[in-house]
Amino acid sequence: MKKELAYFKIDQAYGGNQSWFRDPMMKLGGCGAATACDSCIYLALHGNRQHLYPNDIHQLSKDSYIQFAMRMKPFLRPRMQGINTLELFVNGFDAYLKQTNEKKLRLEPLSGDLPYEQAKEAVRKQIDLDLPIPFLLLRHKNYAMRDFVWHWFLVIGYEEFEDNFQIKVATYGNYHWLSLKELWNTGYKDKGGMILLTEERL
Repeated sequence: MKKELAYFKIDQAYGGNQSWFRDPMMKLGGCGAATACDSCIYLALHGNRQHLYPNDIHQLSKDSYIQFAMRMKPFLRPRMQGINTLELFVNGFDAYLKQTNEKKLRLEPLSGDLPYEQAKEAVRKQIDLDLPIPFLLLRHKNYAMRDFVWHWFLVIGYEEFEDNFQIKVATYGNYHWLSLKELWNTGYKDKGGMILLTEERL
């Protein structure tokens, strides 16, 4: 079983790229803002929520993305320890959603302390609903995960095998396939987790 979201490109990059930012602090620690921006762009393109993106959604470019990220910065600003909890992301992103008059979208944290099976079911459910998943990884004992440590990125697909559950993640203008079980079992006490997007029926 395989499901991938219909993602977007910006000047041949796969989604946005934090390294484009001209603001030094955003370039260093703007992954939370970038993940929120990418979520909004996807929802504007595929979720009938054009109000979440302030520019022309059909004319995506590096410059317009950078402008959007700077608009997102006050809500999810870089800080000394980064946006290192799910709650910080939820509070900041929710404040941005309220400013855009988004009334139905809700953000639900799913802690990295929860069992892997629960995380796998959450990923399957969200992607099947065509919703991206902001993901926070703090630390990881596997050196192969070093590019994702202390970092926010988006889960945008999955592929399920008999003995493995792979997820497709987007970050830095590229995508990667990772084992969710390996990613989830960090080997550290301090966990990150995921943000589940839900639509409240009014």
